[in-house]
Amino acid sequence: MSRDHARPEPYDGRFTKEATRDGNAERLRRKQVRRAMIAGTVGTSIEWYDFFLYGTAAALVFPHLFFPGASAYAGALASFATYAVGFAARPVGAAIFGHFGDRIGRKATLISTLLLMGIASTLIGVLPGYATLGFWAPTLLVVLRLIQGIGVGGEWGGSVTLCMEWGNPKRRGFIGSWPQVGVPIGLLLSTGAVSLLTHTMGASFETWGWRLPFLASIVLVGVGLWVRLGVLESPLFAREVENDTLEDAPLVETIKREPREIILSALLRMSEQAPFYIFTAFVLAYGTEDLGFSKGFLTNALMVAAALSLFSVPFFGHLSDKIGRKRMYMTGAAATMVIGVPYFLMLDSKVGALVVIAMVISLIPHDMQYGPQAALIAESFPTRRRYSGAGLGYQLASVFAGGPAPLLATWLLHRYDSSLPIGIYIAACGVVTLIATALLPEPNRAEVAREFERSATAPVPKPVVAAAPRRATVLAGDRQ
Repeated sequence: MSRDHARPEPYDGRFTKEATRDGNAERLRRKQVRRAMIAGTVGTSIEWYDFFLYGTAAALVFPHLFFPGASAYAGALASFATYAVGFAARPVGAAIFGHFGDRIGRKATLISTLLLMGIASTLIGVLPGYATLGFWAPTLLVVLRLIQGIGVGGEWGGSVTLCMEWGNPKRRGFIGSWPQVGVPIGLLLSTGAVSLLTHTMGASFETWGWRLPFLASIVLVGVGLWVRLGVLESPLFAREVENDTLEDAPLVETIKREPREIILSALLRMSEQAPFYIFTAFVLAYGTEDLGFSKGFLTNALMVAAALSLFSVPFFGHLSDKIGRKRMYMTGAAATMVIGVPYFLMLDSKVGALVVIAMVISLIPHDMQYGPQAALIAESFPTRRRYSGAGLGYQLASVFAGGPAPLLATWLLHRYDSSLPIGIYIAACGVVTLIATALLPEPNRAEVAREFERSATAPVPKPVVAAAPRRATVLAGDRQ
């Protein structure tokens, strides 16, 4: 079978009738930028809602539901261990979906990741506990968590890539930050759902009420699919298809050609990701078990922090377009270095107002990094390997940063009977990020601009109506 026959096509390359007749392709392009930003934000919001919901349940419900025979400490460790499993699976998802995203297109791949995540979360909502299934209950929980991790692992690279490749390179920091806003939206939705149910259901929440937010995932997935189906493939990917420059094995080629960028992209996330999961997952267990605060109090404070991030993430993404990605990112890493110890001192005071302030401001250094992060990482890879490279670099951090963070924080607290070592660990994460960001090569701005200019002459693609046997036929409309 020839190479042309082997490669599937996500669209045909012709202008829409409206663009051809009225010459308004630029207007349609701007419309697609908005659609891509909305679709990326909605999709990642749903996926992160599911992912964070698991983290909240792991801190508040799963220890006694799936590990009832363990002590409070052992139960928390076991619960956070299943939490970490999802992070270990994320690079696998990035590799699998990155390959297909760089081969058949961003849009079709993103629909698959959304379905995978939603189905896994819904099944968690109907999974019986240890009292019913015994050993199989935590085993199936781990399997579903793995599936969640694979779905989320494939999501980020595609959402960010699709948004950025539709947008102007001069605004990539701002445009790329919108899929990142899915994190605070997902956090807000998940903690809001848990907070509402814990207030209204009381003890019933821990027996069966916790299942309701998981079951709601299937409804949210339906909304996300409806939004994503309205987005067209990116013009940069269209140009790669037209020029027949797609890689046969994009993941392998990325690992061979950009290993430095992959490793540094993972390491620069240390001070963004590890502290984030301490501030959003570990704090719920620490605040209830060790400090004596109610679940509702802590989830409400977390909701306030997430609401602030809705504005701060795109703001810092926009600011990175003005002052530079690396400068903005390193400023956030430096802020993370100094916030860890004061954060836990404020928590340990057990003064409600100080605890709320600590939880709210803790996410600001994270947002200073998370806003420009999408553009900073994605611009390090060429279009034909961007989904694979950006996704793999981003998700590798989950193995040694985000996943182990709540587990390590729990161990440090138990080992030293103090939260101070956790604050020191957060500061150390900041040092790693500063070094990695400084070593990451600056993107070639001239080449980025030329890439966008070339894509401006590419047609506005439309979805496939029927499969074409050869690329020459598919793209014939470009030359008519």
